[in-house]
Amino acid sequence: MKLFVAGVSHKTAPVEVREQLAVTPSHLVDAAEVLKLFGYLDEVVLLSTCNRVEIYGTTRQSIDSIKSALQLLSSEPVDLDPYIYVHKDAEAARHLFRVTAGLDSMTLGETEITGQIKNAYETAREAGLTGPVLNRLFQRAFQATKEIRTHTAIGRGAVSVKSAAILLTEKIFGHEIADKSVMVIGAGQMAERCVQSLVSKGVRSIFVSSRSFDRAIDLANRCGGEAVCFGYCLFEMRDVDVVVAATSSGQTLLVLDDIENLMKARRNRPLLLIDLSVPRNIDPAASQLENVTLYNIDDLEALARQGAQARERELATCHQIIEAHVAALIKKLASESERMTRTDLFRRSLEATRGISYPLPTTSGLVAQPS
Repeated sequence: MKLFVAGVSHKTAPVEVREQLAVTPSHLVDAAEVLKLFGYLDEVVLLSTCNRVEIYGTTRQSIDSIKSALQLLSSEPVDLDPYIYVHKDAEAARHLFRVTAGLDSMTLGETEITGQIKNAYETAREAGLTGPVLNRLFQRAFQATKEIRTHTAIGRGAVSVKSAAILLTEKIFGHEIADKSVMVIGAGQMAERCVQSLVSKGVRSIFVSSRSFDRAIDLANRCGGEAVCFGYCLFEMRDVDVVVAATSSGQTLLVLDDIENLMKARRNRPLLLIDLSVPRNIDPAASQLENVTLYNIDDLEALARQGAQARERELATCHQIIEAHVAALIKKLASESERMTRTDLFRRSLEATRGISYPLPTTSGLVAQPS
């Protein structure tokens, strides 16, 4: 029986191809059952995310025929050969371990993929689509990922402007960040991501202000925050600790005079300003004011580069951990395969000498008792 993975990812296929193969969570089991039937698979797990669609399975057929199985997922006729990768046995395990640990992601070391793979595996297991090989493979993948997260810094630090902004806020306020009040100016994609990250860090007091009050209300409602009319945002800033500007406006929204007056109204209480906009929305001269700390997108990009470089330095250790787990898995699978082969040979020997037909071994390797 051969272990394999076949798929496409952001590294091999453009989004136009990946979206043709994408499977919604509600259709994962049905699609996997089709793959198992027409691909002649013994076990199968189907993974479908924004960045990859992969089939993990075992088969007695030739691995060369596996590529055609992916075509079954395509919503339209498309030549997939240039985009598909196929790995088998140890290389298949190595690939899964790398993906599960976030080493193959667009953002090195991200953790979302781990949860996505757990969900895909549990969906297949509960549907009876997995067996002893894939069960052992995926459990080992989760063990390797846990060890990587525990013994390396691959998932720490900021590697994007948004995450750098949140990390910076955490560094300044420490564990008190959840008790701080934050105003986000803007209601676009960047602003929304910042709000989501703030909520994930436990921040409970979030104000959203935008030139489009309807969009501010929508974003505030989704994060449990409060919408502020753009004309009143300076008034509300008297009581916040952090202001994040993330708009597409080409104008300076917070000029020096406004910030000076704001600081007087705050009685010079410290204020952190984070400007994610290009062109900048906050007057850079504000950084000269007492108790005002201002960071712009260049500052945050520098932090993100440092974070990415720090994660890359962890790769060697991650690969060592993965190789140890791959070796242990392949050894265990080989041992179980040899045991099953001996059991099967013993059964056949008995059948030949006594003319008695014995049941096949169960998946646990124990011979089922005749009824």
